Amino acid sequence: MGADMTMPKGSNVPVPAPAVRVELGWTAGAGVPDADASALLLAASGKVRSDDDFVFYNQAVHSSGAVRHEGKKTDAGRVSDALVVDLARVEPAIETVVLAASTDGGVFGQVPGLFIRVVDAASGAEIARYDSEDATVETAFVLGELYRRQGAWKFRAVGQGYSSGLQGLATDYGISVDEPQQAPPPPAPAAVQPPAAPVAPAAPAAPVQAPPPPAQAPAAASAAGQPVRLSKVTLTKDAPSVSLTKQGGTSGAMRVNLNWEVRKQFKGWASKLGRAVAMHADLDLDLCALYELADGRKGVVQALGNAFGSLDQAPYLLLDGDDRTGAVASGENLTVNLDHIKDFKRIVIFVTIYEGARSFADLAATVTLQPQHGASIDFSLDECTVPSTVCALALLTNNNGDLFVQREARYLVPERGVSPQRTIDYAYGWGMNWTPGRK
Repeated sequence: MGADMTMPKGSNVPVPAPAVRVELGWTAGAGVPDADASALLLAASGKVRSDDDFVFYNQAVHSSGAVRHEGKKTDAGRVSDALVVDLARVEPAIETVVLAASTDGGVFGQVPGLFIRVVDAASGAEIARYDSEDATVETAFVLGELYRRQGAWKFRAVGQGYSSGLQGLATDYGISVDEPQQAPPPPAPAAVQPPAAPVAPAAPAAPVQAPPPPAQAPAAASAAGQPVRLSKVTLTKDAPSVSLTKQGGTSGAMRVNLNWEVRKQFKGWASKLGRAVAMHADLDLDLCALYELADGRKGVVQALGNAFGSLDQAPYLLLDGDDRTGAVASGENLTVNLDHIKDFKRIVIFVTIYEGARSFADLAATVTLQPQHGASIDFSLDECTVPSTVCALALLTNNNGDLFVQREARYLVPERGVSPQRTIDYAYGWGMNWTPGRK
């Protein structure tokens, strides 16, 4: 059967590639619930060996490195959530990799154009595709599976669902699931000092004293014996804050990821003025963070001046690198060492436009905070309607040993002659001294 043809339910095809990318996709639209891809690695028993054999949005990489959840992408009205499976690295004890999806806020009968496709991770060539057309009340759906036969891998189209959601799917394969907890009310907002008069020329800014040199992230702590937490949190204007403690994020590394895409058409202030926003292939957004530690030390983590930070010493924040693509699998990443919550007073995470655009007006961005242990936290940015070159994304505040995450999504417009970094400083009352810097 050709790769451009959809497979009948129950049929199978060989998978000759050593590594594959699995895309679970659907058509976006009003009233269509969100969906999330997941994978379960099964032994000969048909069950997982442990909770570590479950890969999903709160546990994105298998301990063997063979399976990882990459995340969502939207293109021309189609949404896809991707998993990458390195078949050559799948442990010998694993016989089947179940490929599933679960809905958030609806059933699969409301999800049009549901499909799964398997492509060669190296060449992008399609190996298999199955289109599901008979979903109804299911809230979790097994679309396909990769399985071993006589030393080779095959893909089977499955198309079977559960009305009990991701929890029912997971427990059926032997996963122990933690019960969700409700988050407490948000903390009182931090005091904000009024803006000071601009005193510096318009230029990207770097701190006078650079933070410590980059360090490697600490090894992941084992979560053995801890039930899998399926809950995820989406912050909104009406519910902008969440406690990391209540979500299980009290230790290990927390990855903060920023992804973006350029909207198809110009919107906002620029188009109203009849000016096209310069949106180039070299669009460069920089994820940054201002920090204030419990001992009073303050600073910034950013690519400018190579102030990438450190995880095993102050400021316990590390900028992974400088991405210019906004790709879903990478984007801009910042890691927070939650083993040092007691050392933090507050952190404001923000993004600046380094080059390639005049404002955020034509960018659609998503922020995800993924604790090593605990629920994923995400939110989208509001549409920008002002000529902003700097946006405060989230404010992390230590409240009696509990780190609260507050969605800011606050677009700021620097005054003439004031850098984006200094603008954030003024808005949140950091009181640092700045000097021009480049990367």
